[in-house]
Amino acid sequence: MDDDKGFISLDCGLSPSESPYTDPVTGLIFSSDADFIQSGKRGEVGDDESYTYKQFKDLRYFPDGVRNCYNLTVNKAISYLIRAGFSYGNYDGLNISPRFHMHIGPNMWTSVVVGSESYREIIYMSKSNLLQICLVKTGETIPMISTLELRPLRNDSYMTQFGPLDLIFRRTYTSDTFGYIRYPDDVLDRIWDRYNWFETDVNTTLNVTSFNPFAVPDAVSRSGITPRNSSSPLFFYASPKEKSGKINVYFHFADIQVLKAYDTREFDILLDGTVIRKAYTPKVLQSETIYNISPQKCINSCDLDLVQTQRSTLPPLINAIEAFDVLEFPYAETNQNDVTAMKNIEAIYGLNMISWQGDPCVPEVLKWEGLKCSYTNKSISPRIISLNLNWNDLMDPLPKVFHDREKNGLKLTINGNHKLCADASCKKNNQKYVLPVITSTASVLVIIAVLILILVFKKKKSTQVQHELPNGRSINRQTKRFTYSEVVAFTDNFERVLGEGGFGIVYHGSLNGTQPIAVKLLSQSSVQGYKEFKAEVELLLRVHHVNLVSLVGYCDEEGHLALIYEYAPNGDLKQHLSGERGGSPLKWSSRLKIAIETAQGLEYLQTGCKPPMVHRDVKTTNILLDEHFHAKLADFGLSRSFPIGGEAHVSTAVAGTPGYLDPE
Repeated sequence: MDDDKGFISLDCGLSPSESPYTDPVTGLIFSSDADFIQSGKRGEVGDDESYTYKQFKDLRYFPDGVRNCYNLTVNKAISYLIRAGFSYGNYDGLNISPRFHMHIGPNMWTSVVVGSESYREIIYMSKSNLLQICLVKTGETIPMISTLELRPLRNDSYMTQFGPLDLIFRRTYTSDTFGYIRYPDDVLDRIWDRYNWFETDVNTTLNVTSFNPFAVPDAVSRSGITPRNSSSPLFFYASPKEKSGKINVYFHFADIQVLKAYDTREFDILLDGTVIRKAYTPKVLQSETIYNISPQKCINSCDLDLVQTQRSTLPPLINAIEAFDVLEFPYAETNQNDVTAMKNIEAIYGLNMISWQGDPCVPEVLKWEGLKCSYTNKSISPRIISLNLNWNDLMDPLPKVFHDREKNGLKLTINGNHKLCADASCKKNNQKYVLPVITSTASVLVIIAVLILILVFKKKKSTQVQHELPNGRSINRQTKRFTYSEVVAFTDNFERVLGEGGFGIVYHGSLNGTQPIAVKLLSQSSVQGYKEFKAEVELLLRVHHVNLVSLVGYCDEEGHLALIYEYAPNGDLKQHLSGERGGSPLKWSSRLKIAIETAQGLEYLQTGCKPPMVHRDVKTTNILLDEHFHAKLADFGLSRSFPIGGEAHVSTAVAGTPGYLDPE
């Protein structure tokens, strides 16, 4: 990786012992791809083959598996020019051109037929920091690749909000058709084809400036064409790869001719008959780019016309054109939390399954071996609901990541792994813990317990005023109930994970774009989770206290269950005691204040409610901190009423997390 520019330049199949090297033509640093892919074999083109760039000498081919993927770390907020290069060179002696597909994440990018040197290029903004570029076998031939290159772009240049841009052509118009223009002439390392359109050539030796985000290179802007017949328009065309595809076209202009005082150059720019700029005048010795904002649908091809206006004394002039297919990437990636869990499982056991590449669930025909996924629709991230690891010779102990995912609805099958112990009791007792973290946590919980005893004792000696609150067994429908589509919108399609609760994942969201919220989405396969969901809603509908987390609303729609809370921007107490959030450690005065406020919340549940409530799962992860570090007790799914008066039944079922017993 060329760090100062953010370039990623991989020579696929290059031996790590020869990596990195400086390309003699471009001066760019290329590295081996070995650290970015777990499969494939190295190959070389024949000695009698010639090649333009050193990268086309080596290649990586993929005889095993259907989908083989590169894993690249990128910035998800940035558009990248992604370029894959291919040169067959009869490396296998079969003299048969490989045919295959390329995918980006779960979506198909392009079909490839490899012959002599060629590139496929796309401009794409990733939705996560992990970018997967995959070669997918579609027939009898074996996929292969020579080079993979990523170049970051400014987000205010090429428009990707309607979809990724797949390059049709990038041409600079000149009579000198030898070679390409790319880095270092183009600081973004776009590859410009020198193209002779058999019109009148114009050029200059003067510098042409570029102040716009497209940064058109000087070598491109210093040449151009005008029509042979000065009264005629300039005609071009662009053909999308699909018969009825949509395209974006970028026209690059700079007037490089010396104009006389009475000269005027003015023309209309038309895309398939639609005027996208009327009466346009190029700037003298300054590059400017004109493009269509909305994609233009084309039937077979689109005409690109520059038509002189009546008042113009000079014909149209153009320097370069880029044309792109606007692609649809319909499939959402698998839920990122699930993907992370699967990657952890793979790493812990060193699993080397050839099918475990690319997106785990999408497309469904390429789903990872042993997985079952839950699909809603294409635009909503699928969830992993079942994992079958039978007969994989796994060794004990079964790691925490398995138990965590089982709590959130994952069905795990591990038959035939005779050396594996799935019970938590099998874990060895010689684990080492960080003493300061345990001491801090224990101290806070002891303080809370003592304060509860004091508050309850005081409360029993004083005259109490009880408030009768609704105690129905069904969810109160008067509280704000949201639809599942609203929940998806609040969370931006569950983009940001805050953490995992007892029976669901907690996401960050925004209500009406102003109020931050936390959304706990219940696992659809958890029966116990539904009981806790119902218990938590019922309790929060009838209790209100400054030290209890507030319920904003809930969702109960066709199996989708979600609780929507006020957001606690300072996380939970455990994060601060353990140092997970960084920053300065909590002062003892702050810890004492948090303990007192937590005790006040518990005291309200146990003495201020009728019937009284016992939380049953008090721990530092369930003590949230707002923007002023005020404590908010959360996670009431295990809370239960306990009897008063003449009622006789008391539940003795063990629940919650070891470490807290109600002082009663």
